[in-house]
Amino acid sequence: MKKRKKKVIILAMAIALMVAGCGKSGKEIVLKEFVSDDETVSIQLDESWSPEKINDESGSEGWVAAFTEDNSEGVSVMQLTKSVYGAGVTMDRWKEIIESTYPISEPEDMEAPSVPRMDVDSAYSCVVTADGVKGAGRVVYGETDYAFYCILYAAPKMNDQKEEYFKKVCATFKETVPEVENASVVEATDTIQWFNNTCAVLTAVNGWDYTMFGGLPANDMSKQIAQNLLADWWEVTDKASADENMEWLLTEGHRTSFLEDMAYIGESGVGDVPKEERVDFLLENFYIDVEEAKNYDIWYSCYEKYGENALAAWDYSRAMSLLGNYYLAGFYTETEALDKSLEVARVIQEAFDSWDDFMENYFVGYEYWAEESSEERRGIYEDIKAEADSPYDIEWNLAFEKTW
Repeated sequence: MKKRKKKVIILAMAIALMVAGCGKSGKEIVLKEFVSDDETVSIQLDESWSPEKINDESGSEGWVAAFTEDNSEGVSVMQLTKSVYGAGVTMDRWKEIIESTYPISEPEDMEAPSVPRMDVDSAYSCVVTADGVKGAGRVVYGETDYAFYCILYAAPKMNDQKEEYFKKVCATFKETVPEVENASVVEATDTIQWFNNTCAVLTAVNGWDYTMFGGLPANDMSKQIAQNLLADWWEVTDKASADENMEWLLTEGHRTSFLEDMAYIGESGVGDVPKEERVDFLLENFYIDVEEAKNYDIWYSCYEKYGENALAAWDYSRAMSLLGNYYLAGFYTETEALDKSLEVARVIQEAFDSWDDFMENYFVGYEYWAEESSEERRGIYEDIKAEADSPYDIEWNLAFEKTW
């Protein structure tokens, strides 16, 4: 969402034009098609309306905007492509982006118009304000598999004729999903899906495909996405820094500090205390609150069970996720990334007994690292397991086959 500022300026200017003019008299409406620059979206509007070019390198190639001859009315279709910007974005977050940025206020729920092949989430009337001028607005939120959408109609005043016009426009919405190039030359196998399973929860959190190595088709677009992600979160900008981060995760990772913390707590004698009394013991012996004491109780139990592998699933899962990103970013070849994934997978398979065993260790790692509940990620894992033909149906002790 780094390029959103220009979108905001463009739309604010557009809305100012929409609400500043005078409405024109009713007449028979003849529709014509208005198409986004990238040809992924089109709607039909009054043929007398004029399109507004809003691309201008703003990331709005999938947007459509058009206005009446006197600029008194306008329609904008705003698109957030899931594969580019939508990782982790929910419909609620999409609404927040729109409503915290654009001059829309006083929303009131209304009956949602029909929008072909779009899952319409909500619709409402509102007030649109720009440069101190107020007008009437209609907003529809929806999504497809490809993108989130907001359709906005603004006019000085609203009447039955304009309401019908807006419904008619919504009914002409058409989405043309482009073919996605995928440079991968490796056939998906149970072995590669086993790799994907180790980081499937994070892949799902990102809104990506956990049945695909790396989570996205390998192409120029995903290359840029992966490079940005790696630079922002890991300070990885080339193969050397990628190797360095991988080495740290596999030899040290967050489990190193975790083991040190648990060894320190163990010196208090907590391991000799009955499990049902440990929370009280921790509260008496450390300057922590009840919630922290409960967390340390869980974490110490993990330490007792797994020893040096306590939290290893967290580090190994992130390593497997990074290997997919390294491939997408172009820092590793596909063969290099899969060879390393095979190496790490064998370590993981030896250290844990099952998918549940591995994931329980992972969730403890997430809680330790994020200092928050893993409830959301646990729910994602359970949802994936419950799917028909779940990828987690692949047996834990799979005999790996190198097919690449």
